[in-house]
Amino acid sequence: MKVKISEKLDDLNSLLSEIKGASSEIGAVVIFVGAVRGTGRDGGRVLRLEYEAYEEAAKDSLEKIIEDLKAKYGIIDAIVEHKVGSASVGEDTVYALVASKHREEGFKSIVELIERLKHETPIWKKEVTDKGSQWIENP
Repeated sequence: MKVKISEKLDDLNSLLSEIKGASSEIGAVVIFVGAVRGTGRDGGRVLRLEYEAYEEAAKDSLEKIIEDLKAKYGIIDAIVEHKVGSASVGEDTVYALVASKHREEGFKSIVELIERLKHETPIWKKEVTDKGSQWIENP
């Protein structure tokens, strides 16, 4: 398990190689990449996103989510990295990789991981557009 909150995400190919090396039982790796959209919730053109996190609590939250997914779905391992600081349109902001024996538990796990990250992890996003700025609440 690897969890990272940082201004710079690691290379995705390196993360893929890292997780694939976790076990010879891995039959599937499911990857989610979150990126900055060009149109904001207010309909304006996105200039940037600004992320803030309570880093220690965010790491603890993500580690707990991964442990829960291991218990619930039997996944082998997971890696989650989330960007903090400023991010431009098109820039990657989240990498989540789940390694599992089979694709089904990998897909179910990645969906739950991202949903729980958005709702449970203390990471906040401010959207800055040409119409203004607002803190985004996740539904």
